[in-house]
Amino acid sequence: MKKMIRLTIVIINALILLFIIFMILLPFGGGKLPASKNPRGLSERTRIEVDGAGLGLILLSEDINNPILLVCGGGPGIPQYLLEDIYPSVLSREFTVCYFDYRGTGTSFDKNTVAQDMTTERYVKDVFAVTDYLCDRFSQEKIFIMGHSFGTYIALNVVLQQPEKYRAYIAMSQITNQTESEYIAFDCMKALYEISGDKKMVKAFSKYNIRESDKDYNAYFFSGLRDKAMHELGLGTARNMHSVITQLFFPSLRCRAYTQKERINIWRGKIASQKFPVGQDAILKFNAFEKIPELELPVYFVAGKYDCTCCTELQKKYFDFLKAPEKEFYLFENSAHSPLYEEAERAGLVLKEIKDRFKSPD
Repeated sequence: MKKMIRLTIVIINALILLFIIFMILLPFGGGKLPASKNPRGLSERTRIEVDGAGLGLILLSEDINNPILLVCGGGPGIPQYLLEDIYPSVLSREFTVCYFDYRGTGTSFDKNTVAQDMTTERYVKDVFAVTDYLCDRFSQEKIFIMGHSFGTYIALNVVLQQPEKYRAYIAMSQITNQTESEYIAFDCMKALYEISGDKKMVKAFSKYNIRESDKDYNAYFFSGLRDKAMHELGLGTARNMHSVITQLFFPSLRCRAYTQKERINIWRGKIASQKFPVGQDAILKFNAFEKIPELELPVYFVAGKYDCTCCTELQKKYFDFLKAPEKEFYLFENSAHSPLYEEAERAGLVLKEIKDRFKSPD
């Protein structure tokens, strides 16, 4: 009898401990944004219907009289707002910002999404729909559009097709030729491990001949070695993000902007997005030098010096190659893949400079 009581106590204590851990990792509630401190500000979650799907939007602004900026986030699959939550930026100080989750991901996740329907054409069409919504809601003829990483592939195709809808394109960590970028990053990271004397990581890299073998390229890309090395060396998502698990995954489960179910759906959407054709188009098939040599609107590149996800030297090479009525390249000396979130002071100066170029003369 005493053994049964002790066993029951152990089980109850274990269940309590598991519940506490669960609540720490994935707390109940959420689904609300911090209120804006400015009476002219905006802090809002909303949803629009586009061709039978609901697209989740987050609108942030310290002054709704600021110009509108539509952000096409990275991924696909991880909401761009998570970066804003982890690394608060100055974007909403200079613009009225719209973060939206791509169809089938984040707060736009739907378990009935047909993976093969998630094409480049579908995503571009959704961006146009969000653009029209923002123009109508805020009575704007044109808005700014920004892409980040994967989002630069989407935004670039958007402004190529309908430049008349946008005042300018801001490219943060522009995708150019991702296969070539991976070659450069591989060589760079292996060399850094050789210099540091990390024989274990050098040996791990030496197993793959990614330039000569597609099999090795795919094995390396999906082995986890790539992401581990990029973040360990400070060349990945952010210069000071050394673990995706502890510095992105766990924070996403605690982000109060999302409900508990939405936090789970973020990762369901991320897994589902691996089968979306749009991701393969951006990563495996797209070559900006061949596909988009010219744009008909102003273009501003924002790049981190230590970016190995979309290698900086290729971003600069494409910037020099690209024809546009006006263009500028801004290098962030202490950033990796997310410069506008990593260096707030420099970001503020750059964004204000870009915005001021479009001010009407008094």
